[in-house]
Amino acid sequence: MTTAQTTELDVQPTPLALLLLGREADPRSERGVECPGDLPSPSDPDLVERARAAKEKLGDKVFVLGHHYQRDEVIQFADVTGDSFKLARDAAARPEAEYIVFCGVHFMAESADILTSDDQKVVLPDLAAGCSMADMATAEQVAECWDALTDAGIAEQVVPVSYMNSSADIKAFTGRHGGLICTSSNAERALNWAFEHGEKVLFLPDQHLGRNTAVRDLGMSLEDCVVYNPHKPNGGLTAEQLRDAKMILWRGHCSVHGRFSLESVEDVRARIPGVNVLVHPECKHEVVAAADYVGSTEYIIKALEAAPAGSKWAIGTELNLVRRLANRFAPEGKEIVFLDKTVCFCSTMNRIDLPHLVWTLESLAEGKLVNRIEVDKETEAFAKLALERMLALP
Repeated sequence: MTTAQTTELDVQPTPLALLLLGREADPRSERGVECPGDLPSPSDPDLVERARAAKEKLGDKVFVLGHHYQRDEVIQFADVTGDSFKLARDAAARPEAEYIVFCGVHFMAESADILTSDDQKVVLPDLAAGCSMADMATAEQVAECWDALTDAGIAEQVVPVSYMNSSADIKAFTGRHGGLICTSSNAERALNWAFEHGEKVLFLPDQHLGRNTAVRDLGMSLEDCVVYNPHKPNGGLTAEQLRDAKMILWRGHCSVHGRFSLESVEDVRARIPGVNVLVHPECKHEVVAAADYVGSTEYIIKALEAAPAGSKWAIGTELNLVRRLANRFAPEGKEIVFLDKTVCFCSTMNRIDLPHLVWTLESLAEGKLVNRIEVDKETEAFAKLALERMLALP
């Protein structure tokens, strides 16, 4: 539709549409759409050398974290790589580093700020690097959900469990209401803890990880789970449905893992006889049920490290990581392919590119603090409480 047509129909773009178009910012989440200053050209042939020089100039003052889903051009400058929680803990273990440059997405940088000291400054190379899953649960929506649980007379029975892939606000809500954070590696232990402290769980914000853990690991039935839709009155559920449920799943998902389908699994088995299907637990329940192995990003890496030479694997997770693993293990004769036929990068994770990283490192080397991610003290305190409960899990 042209601009003229839009005007004739008197259609006004929503704030969300403007944000997606890059014409607005969300001040509550700090996810801007532009970085101040000029970025180097993406075609600059000297970018790699400029990044090396700036990092060398900063020395021990900077510690660069690289999430597994980052581009190779960025990963090459990471001091450590890993999943979001591992990287946040790695940052906390480096108190001598004044600057923590987090090559990941917004919620990850928030977690690093929560776990590091007040003297350390966490920097996100591009403020527009958000997470679609984390953005599917806002503080206002979750507060409305809790009101619905209160009206149904069950709030006191509910323990919130929030996935690491959530905003600091949601982590703080979880801490305030007696809950804890989980990762894809310890979700089963977290749910067991929650059911020791309550009769029901509100699982935020990824419905698939919550459902898969409850059904696959804890032995619940699909009927024990209901999905709360924040865009519908009362979450689209009756008070009776809320009272009958054991798992109240937030209607959120990962835009990457959510695209894998049962057809993807069936197709790769037909194309590659003897293939092992290994998927992340953020995938849909039917995909997880059809896979041979299910586990976190770290689990996937370790499984491929231990795999015998000549084995064949179809991996259901982000493409940057799958491609990196395929190249790494090709000399060992391990065939590793992406589960889906179509390319699927994490688009927001890929906002962190070499020009943004160079701009960030050079700015810091010149004494200019840019793109700092800072969580307010009250939010930090309650979020840290929820994280500490997770760290105390047996």
